[in-house]
Amino acid sequence: MANELDKILIKYDQPDFAERFAEIRTAVIQATYFSGEKEQQLNAIFNEVTKRGDEAIAEYTEKFDGVKLTPEQFRISEAELDNAHKAIDKKLLRSIRQAIKNVKEYQSKIFIGKDKNLKSTGIRYTPIERVGICVPGASAPLPSTVIMTAVPAQVAGVKEIVVVSPPRYKGSIHPVILATCKELKIKEVYRIGGSQAVFAMETGTKTISSVDKIVGPGNAWVQMAKKMVLGFVGIDSIAGPSEVLIIANKAANPAWVAADMLSQAEHNPGSAVLFTDSEKLAIDVLAELKQQIGQLSRSKEALDCLLGGFGAIVVFGRMADIPKWANLFAAEHLQIQCGKQSRQIAARIQNAGAIFIGDYSPVAVGDYWAGPSHTLPTGTSARFFSALSANDFIKSTSIIEYDKKKLAASADDIIRLAEAEGLDAHARSVRIRQQK
Repeated sequence: MANELDKILIKYDQPDFAERFAEIRTAVIQATYFSGEKEQQLNAIFNEVTKRGDEAIAEYTEKFDGVKLTPEQFRISEAELDNAHKAIDKKLLRSIRQAIKNVKEYQSKIFIGKDKNLKSTGIRYTPIERVGICVPGASAPLPSTVIMTAVPAQVAGVKEIVVVSPPRYKGSIHPVILATCKELKIKEVYRIGGSQAVFAMETGTKTISSVDKIVGPGNAWVQMAKKMVLGFVGIDSIAGPSEVLIIANKAANPAWVAADMLSQAEHNPGSAVLFTDSEKLAIDVLAELKQQIGQLSRSKEALDCLLGGFGAIVVFGRMADIPKWANLFAAEHLQIQCGKQSRQIAARIQNAGAIFIGDYSPVAVGDYWAGPSHTLPTGTSARFFSALSANDFIKSTSIIEYDKKKLAASADDIIRLAEAEGLDAHARSVRIRQQK
């Protein structure tokens, strides 16, 4: 069946190249968004959570996750957090602690939240008070998501952090996630997930107090729920299924490129696309995909993903054309494996969630270790959204302080502009201060 992968090879000189490229890009976008019947279902969930609160959350948790909980059982107890922390493998705990340290150092260095006084004007930064974090549920733990979302919030000074995650591990949250929460001193953790958890954090229930901003990855239901509540609360971005776009030339190692593609395809859905100017590399990578995919524990999922419109190997006529198409694709993860040309090509990339430069910078380095958050915009939204950082957890307030002399110097201009807009009261509020 691996021979079916021949279908994912696309050449720039094919008559239907633009159509094939558009199909891949559309598939990536549609993996995050939906409409029609699903949108109606989402609206129904929102209405039920808004009206019935905890009762509705319990019903949807049983329906979607197969776990029956009372509202009193939503929240993870401190004892459960303590027990998970005590039981975690000590080597894993050391790795988690070092990852936390790496992320904290990086986020502290890029943090911009320092007040500025510019004489009569200025800006004041204050942290968001209460933040909700969505951690996807799976039989395997995702402690990295807790680290990559909570640590930037803590660096920014957020005091209250809420973690929600569906009860997919033996009717609860995986103990490694709980241990990570304990390590980060996060005490408010709920075993609920999906769109109902997003709506609960936005509207508030008897059990769960509302938050000011919701961040974190998740499936289309979670992301569409975040999109729906935007404006009532803040969100980070539409962070849907994982994506990688790899730009590589003949200097790249085909086995490594194939491994990097499969690391995203195994998510199913997870987009894995290669752009290259070398037909030989394209053929070699295709051969490696066929060989490596059979060695994966999730080989069927990865194959289904690559053949389902989320995978492609695209051969271009020349490397100079590739950055233009890469910017149009606006991938979540962009790897550049072009030897000495890698930095030069990276400089031409404007749209990407994160750029990984060189042969020794696989996405996994960013997922777990380097410091930047792995919560990144997907579905081509890197054109206008950014990687989550400590700067997303502060808000700015403009400061304006004029004295009598400074207002007098500007009064005529302000009055003139106000009157041009027909706002007499605006003009009068300045003029009255000029009268003796």
